[in-house]
Amino acid sequence: MKAVFKDTFLNRLESQLEYISLDSPTRARKFKSDLLQRIIEIPQKQYSYRKSIYFEDGTIRDLIFKGYTIVFRLTEESVEIFGFVKYQNDPTD
Repeated sequence: MKAVFKDTFLNRLESQLEYISLDSPTRARKFKSDLLQRIIEIPQKQYSYRKSIYFEDGTIRDLIFKGYTIVFRLTEESVEIFGFVKYQNDPTD
């Protein structure tokens, strides 16, 4: 099973990394590295993550990472990572 990163996720992650790097480029790189490591682990324990609080669909799950919610969809062949939110009501806004 492979991870597919949607543009909404990539754009928000990049914005957050830019913001973190203003204070510490090293922390921004570590944040990205640690987050990607957690995402790589999703296929092995895909149902251990909570059902998304943003959607009424059991295939959409939330990964909580350092106060951020990474929203992903489970499909037969992939894990689609599409949401990256903190203190928002809708991960697609």
